[in-house]
Amino acid sequence: MIKTRLEAFSDGVIAIIITVMVFDIKAPQDTGLFGLLVVMPSILTYLMSFLYLGIYWMNHHHMLQIATSINGVVLWANLHLLFWLSLIPFTTNWLRTSNYAALPSAIYGVVLLFAAISYRILQSSIIRVEGSSSQLKQVIGRDLKGMTSLIAYAVGGITAFYAPFIAILIYIAVAFIWMLPDRRIEAHFQSASQPSKQNDETLVSDKNSSLH
Repeated sequence: MIKTRLEAFSDGVIAIIITVMVFDIKAPQDTGLFGLLVVMPSILTYLMSFLYLGIYWMNHHHMLQIATSINGVVLWANLHLLFWLSLIPFTTNWLRTSNYAALPSAIYGVVLLFAAISYRILQSSIIRVEGSSSQLKQVIGRDLKGMTSLIAYAVGGITAFYAPFIAILIYIAVAFIWMLPDRRIEAHFQSASQPSKQNDETLVSDKNSSLH
């Protein structure tokens, strides 16, 4: 199957999720600095969720760049991922309006956990389609970063019942970990670009030698 429609649909859904999420932030009635301070927790909570959606969008983009084949199973796995991402605006709004209470903080972590699990399912589905020669499998490797995130979300969800603020800090820490450049993907694209550069240099040298 052609993967361009999958990419376009996913990009559109994630864009809509971000747009819906920002609508939940209500402008303050106070036009002074105090009004801005009142909505600041809402803005910071939105920022955390925005970072997560941005991270998923970028990783999803890179994954599909590397992928060479998809099928119906991959399409369903992708919808599964989008389902959990679509719940982020709800959990973000609940987290904010509850003033970071225990249950909303835990549910926020649960949604992040299942979003991460669904992303791994999508990865595995693509790898199964491509077989033993899968480039995605070679790039991901053991995926220690992904496993660490799963554990952190689970710990954060449990911690939220006792210390919601610490759970939020765990979610933020995981987001910052994923904001760091993924050297595996960079290395893959750099190695893939080397042969094309060498071919270009060969063509130039052949052209120069023919001119002489």
